[in-house]
Amino acid sequence: MNDCCSTDRPPINLRKCRCPVNGREYSEVSIRTIVHHIKDPWHWDSKGHRYFFCDDSRCEVAYFADDGSVILKAQLRTREQFPDALVCYCFGVTKTGAKDPRAKAFVVQQTSQGQCSCVTSNPSGRCCLADFPKKRGRIALPLNQS
Repeated sequence: MNDCCSTDRPPINLRKCRCPVNGREYSEVSIRTIVHHIKDPWHWDSKGHRYFFCDDSRCEVAYFADDGSVILKAQLRTREQFPDALVCYCFGVTKTGAKDPRAKAFVVQQTSQGQCSCVTSNPSGRCCLADFPKKRGRIALPLNQS
């Protein structure tokens, strides 16, 4: 007999977990990412847990583990690395700068050439291209204007 409510079943999404402070579900992030963002990483012990990135700007948590332990935003090297300032961490594109279509074109070009470092630069460990403002119209601008 198939028991759909069995507690022996693995969680549906092993790559997400709920923040112990705000209760929202967030994606897993690599230890490599965290080590590049926390103050004094030589004092931190990951203890082999899986970690997740909380991107809620109102939440004090930056990263949390599947055991409920947390790394607070105050424990990071810089607070500017949260979404209120930057859209692209690799190339320093701010929210204001991201409104210029040439900024996204530049980041796309650099990313396609393997020049980005999202895993270590972006606190989420993910590519920033999805965070750029959505186009309202199709305007193609050249990267270099002579």
